[in-house]
Amino acid sequence: MSKSFLVLLAAALLAAAAGYFAAMQFASQPNRDEANGGPVGKQRPDFRHVDLSGDLVDASDFDGDVLLVNFWASWCKPCVEEMPMLSEMQQRYAANGFRVVGIALDEPGRAAAFAGGMNLAYPVLLGEADTVVTGRRYGNASGMLPYSVLVDREGTIRWVRLGALDERSLELEVKKQLRAD
Repeated sequence: MSKSFLVLLAAALLAAAAGYFAAMQFASQPNRDEANGGPVGKQRPDFRHVDLSGDLVDASDFDGDVLLVNFWASWCKPCVEEMPMLSEMQQRYAANGFRVVGIALDEPGRAAAFAGGMNLAYPVLLGEADTVVTGRRYGNASGMLPYSVLVDREGTIRWVRLGALDERSLELEVKKQLRAD
């Protein structure tokens, strides 16, 4: 191997390690509120992306429901690990007006192939740079994953989580919003 390749490899490994440690630091701060410049308390931004069938899906398609917007990628291990739990929660609380939507921050073909094999009970949306923009508009300035946002029936962001979801914490937040009617 050439010396320049090894230098590039070492730099990439250092950047990955720094990203991992930064993600762990942010993950310990699950709820960023208005005082910290986060999206909690703000109106959910609009989005429009295609689903796995190629149909356009708008944020307004979820109006009136408690919505969990989950940003993920196929290469993100915690993202993949939480998908079955999100699917189960979608099924468990769907009759109460709870919906999950996954937005892939991944190459669309790879994300579609991956999600298509997962048998998920919720829609997965695809895009390219536009999904990154949506993530930023929902408060994920760093672009780290997974990132989840809980929106109430009126479209107000009530809870955010950067990092892997804890099922118990998420379920408590979902139930709180479902009872808020």
